[in-house]
Formats: sequence, C-alpha cells, structure tokens
Amino acid sequence: MGISYFLAALLLLLLGYAVYGLVVEKVFGIEPSRQTPVYSKADGIDYVPLAPYKIFFIQLLNIAGLGPVFGPILGALYGPSALLWVVVGSIFAGAVHDFLSGAMSLRYGGVSYPEVIGRNLGPYVRWFLLLFTIWFMILVGAVFVNGPAGLLAFKTHNLLSDSQSYRQLLVSLGQYPLFAAFVDNGSFNALKFLTVCFSILIFIYYFLATILPIDKIIGRVYPLFAILLIFMALGLFIALIVNDNYTVLPGIAFKDFFTNMHPQGLPLWPMLFVTVACGAISGFHATQSPMMARCMQSEKQARPMFYGVMIAEGVIALIWVTIGLSFYGGDPQALLAAGKPAVVVSQASEGLLGGVVGGTLVFLGVVILPISTGDTAFRTGRLILADMLEWNQNRLKHRIILAIPVFLLGIYFATGEFTQIWMAFGWTNQTLACVTLWACAVWLRRRHRCFYVALLPALFMTTVCASYLFAYNKFPFAWPMPQATITGVLITLFCLVLFLWRGKKMPQGDESTF
Repeated sequence: MGISYFLAALLLLLLGYAVYGLVVEKVFGIEPSRQTPVYSKADGIDYVPLAPYKIFFIQLLNIAGLGPVFGPILGALYGPSALLWVVVGSIFAGAVHDFLSGAMSLRYGGVSYPEVIGRNLGPYVRWFLLLFTIWFMILVGAVFVNGPAGLLAFKTHNLLSDSQSYRQLLVSLGQYPLFAAFVDNGSFNALKFLTVCFSILIFIYYFLATILPIDKIIGRVYPLFAILLIFMALGLFIALIVNDNYTVLPGIAFKDFFTNMHPQGLPLWPMLFVTVACGAISGFHATQSPMMARCMQSEKQARPMFYGVMIAEGVIALIWVTIGLSFYGGDPQALLAAGKPAVVVSQASEGLLGGVVGGTLVFLGVVILPISTGDTAFRTGRLILADMLEWNQNRLKHRIILAIPVFLLGIYFATGEFTQIWMAFGWTNQTLACVTLWACAVWLRRRHRCFYVALLPALFMTTVCASYLFAYNKFPFAWPMPQATITGVLITLFCLVLFLWRGKKMPQGDESTF
C-alpha cells in the first residue's frame, strides 16, 4: 500500500506539470516570437545562450542544493502530511511562483529579483528588496562555506591522522607565530586549521564563479552536479524498493495524511509549511531565476525551465520524505532520534547502498551541493548590484569591483554567529515567496488576466508566514497558536484589501522598452 501512495503522489506531480503548468503558461501569455534578452542584451558574460538541457540542470541546482533533502527530512517528522504538502505546494504554489517570477524577469529583459518586484509593488519595495536580497545572498553564500569546509577538514584529518609526516607537520606549524591562533592548550588544532584552509579554497572558487562568464564554470560543471543530486535521490529510492529489509511507507493509512505525527508535538500549522520550503515553495528560487532568464533562447522554454524544474525538485523532495519515513520503519520518533538531517542522509545512504558507495555519495552530495548554492548566491549578489548601479558587466574590472565588497561581507558573516539569524531564516525565505506571489498577482491583474493563480497561493502563504512569525516559542514573538493564526488571517485580509484597492490604479506599463 505504501508504494501506491508514493506512485500516486508522483503521478499527481507529473499531471500538475502537464495540465496546470499549461494553464498557468496560457494565463501568463507566452510569446514564442518575442526576442529574448540573451539576444537583445548579449554580452558574453551573463547573457549567453545555453543549451536547454544545461539551463534545466543549472536551474535545478540553483534552486535546490540540499534544500529538497534536508527540509523534507525534517518535514517527515510530521508524517505523511509532508508528502501531501510537497504535491499540493509544488503544483499550485511553488511551480506557479517560479514560473511567473522567472517569466516576468524574462519579459523584463532578465532583470534581477528586486527589479521584478519593484516594477509591480513600487519603488519603496524595490529599494528595500535591493538591500535585503543582497544581504540574503551574501548570508546564504557565507553559510554554505562553513559546512562543506568543516566536512572536508574532518575527512582529510581522519585520512591523514595515522601519517607520521602529517603529525610532524602539525607540530612544526604550531611553532610559528603566524599559526598561533590554531594552538589550543599547547596543541595545534588541526581541524580548525584545515577548516580555514578549505574555506579559503571555497571562497576562491566562489570568486571565480562570480566574475567569470557563466558558461565557463557554472555552465560546465552544474549539469554534472545536478545529475549527482538526481542520482543520489533515485539511487537511494530504488535501493529502498529492492531491499527486503525495508518497506516503502510502512503502516501508512489514508487518514495519516491529515494527522500530525511529530514526536515533540510541534503543530502542523504553520510549522510544516515553513519547514518544507524547497520542494514545495521557496522565495530563494525567485532570486535565482533571472540568471537563467538571461540565457534562454525562447519564451517557450519558460514552462519546462521554471515550472518543470520546480516539479522536478518536488519529485526529489517526495523521495526524501519517503526515505525519512521508510528507513526508520515509519516511526517519526526513530527519525527524530537519528539526529540532524545530515546524519539521516548518512545512515540511509550507507544502510541502503553500503558503506563505501553510500559514504562516497554522502560525502560528494553534502560537499558539492551546498557549494553549488553558495557560488550562485554570490553571483546573484553581484548581478543585483550591477542592476542597481546600471554598470555594464562586459568589463572584468567592473565585475571585480562589485564582487569585492560582496565577498568581504561574506567572509565577515562566515566567521560570525548565525544562531539567531537562522532561527528566522525559514520564515524569511517563505516571506520572500509571499512578496513574489503578490507581485505576480499584480502583474497579471494589470494585464486583465486570471490573477487568481497567483493570488490564492499568496493568500495562503501570507497567512502561513504571519502566523509563524507570531507563533509561540518562535523568534521574535511567543503567542499561543490561536492568537497567532487570527493575527495571520487579519494581516492577510489587509494585504488582500490593499491589492484590490491599489491594483485598479496600477498601469500596465510598456514591456517593449524593457
């Protein structure tokens, strides 16, 4: 029975792309004959035509990384309801969000996310999002230095720890004043030293990926990384099916899809809808889509490259929710006891594929996938600054000048304390999705099109984010859930009234000048 639930969910995702994706495409009004910015703004740096398969894989990796792995694993703690949210969220919220925002950027000439939003919600929102999105990109890039660098340092140290030459090198380094910061209680801290070394190497890679033409590094290696992400998910799921020691979604009944099974009693509403972001809906996606909008050769590519890629991410998330529920016998308590999502990935991979194959897969995935998110985050920061200052990016000097302050801030954040920031990260990410959906609804309404495809998910996600902000035991407020939900509904109604009132006064605008 469990496998049939998974197959039904998979079928719904595919039907969502084939049916609802086509509906949303018609609502937007794709024009295949319209010239895309890759031709009108060709510069050989950011506006470079790429093959459709490269765009698909790059966009998948841009929006995914470890998002559709770690988030769905945490979502599995709530039970099969996470599967339901992945399906419904992907089809009616996430894919709509990604397609409309990406297609709007494409129609506007490949402009960055703040510009897309500002042209529909006004100059004040634009300026706020310019600063906020740049900060957000720097933060994301910096965070995805620490994790991979730490894992690389740990693996390297364990590999060399038995080497006499390695131990002598550590003793020698500890005697130089230059390395005094790595000496703790008279001993050289090798892990700390190696982490810093790998962090420097990752930052160097990030810098090159940020300033070089998009087809030189990202266009070449991202498709390979995306294949790794897909292979990681599909390989583990096939192993789960053929392994007699495990059952797909064991003991799951239909009523469980509407039941909260979280071992710690965390409320399904609104926590699940913030916990599972990538794989259902994520505001981060809209910040990345303009990068590929600058490389598309036809507007007809928008549905497969934006809506379709989000559905593909939904499939990956579906697999990881299923693995989280199945590997531990369908017991959320056992899943919780396993620890952090990285531990779950490690245990599931080694348990289903064996120590060598599974361990290698985990190592590659947990190192490469975060790095693939960090480099495009920094590149997006550079592009937003370039749009804000209206700087031509043909000149290498301009790209370096814009990249330097972005990376200095990234290095600063990478050495700081992120605990309080990451308490609110999930909410911030989903709030960006709300803002994007409202902007999409305005864009459609200004053109007398069926804006409900964007308005309905905007209403739902605004209620989610507002309720989550005021929910008990959550930063920065601590209200009981009923009061928090009522407040969320009131805030959503206010946004709806503002949309209905202001929407009538907004001119369509002349896209031919963009």
